[in-house]
Amino acid sequence: MSVRRALALAACGLAGGSVLLSAVVVGKQPARGGGDSEPRPGGSAVPSSAPPGLLLLPPTASCPPAAGWIERPAGSGSYWDSNWDRREPLALINLKKKNEETGEEELASRLDHCKAKATRHIFLIRHSQYHLDGRADKDRTLTPLGREQAELTGRRLASLGIKFDQIIHSSMTRATETTEIISKHLPGVKKISTDLLREGAPIEPDPPVSHWKPEAVYYEDGARIEAAFRNFIHRADAKQEEDSYEIFVCHANVIRYIVCRALQFPPEGWLRLSLNNGSITHLVIRPNGRVALRTLGDTGFMPPDKITRT
Repeated sequence: MSVRRALALAACGLAGGSVLLSAVVVGKQPARGGGDSEPRPGGSAVPSSAPPGLLLLPPTASCPPAAGWIERPAGSGSYWDSNWDRREPLALINLKKKNEETGEEELASRLDHCKAKATRHIFLIRHSQYHLDGRADKDRTLTPLGREQAELTGRRLASLGIKFDQIIHSSMTRATETTEIISKHLPGVKKISTDLLREGAPIEPDPPVSHWKPEAVYYEDGARIEAAFRNFIHRADAKQEEDSYEIFVCHANVIRYIVCRALQFPPEGWLRLSLNNGSITHLVIRPNGRVALRTLGDTGFMPPDKITRT
């Protein structure tokens, strides 16, 4: 073979990360003297029975260990934590109070009483473009383009033909103004303002980014944003009979963190996602606690010249 080629093949276990096989294709190998193995630097040996052109390497190196979040717990059949929102029926009843006479029959009845029946649809809207040069939050109002974006988002939500139950929005100016414009297209839907959804730094991102400089330390913003997740993102209450459709108007960092947490992805990866201004992210939470992501940062309803990500 006139041109030498090299190909490294490694198969690694999911959790252990050990190398099972390494091979390098180096073209035609010169004939070597007899013996069952060929000496290698460091005293290791390679079987001489390798096919022509395939040089087997000893497993002296290993793959990096698998990240802890992808390792399955012992005896577990999946990665999913069914009690992620602490609303799994078994977690809502006191098993020690089981009636001795009725036994399992009463337990089944109590479990059924705690089971969610409805599906929650969560629409996470990122605020529209705003003036970045504002010194204080009250000065960071929407730009003319941002107001157009909010109009487009409002029209899109109205076109879905859904009866929305409420709009919960961040108390920051850009989110409040976005909400006011959107709500004009959804008359009669109540609006609720909350500080929990304000922008912040949810958790130190991985991989780290040198230019990322949060205005507050991670443990301050992170606790608040995690509280927002626990308060707003969960399966329906057992008393809820019909499916609900709720809109949350907030910020890119908050939405990205919520998506990672809801899907049980590593939350440190939130900064790997990107969201356009006025975009729509749709999460679905089933009665059994399963979560699905219908859309992430959708702005397909906007003309290309109206799309920004500031």
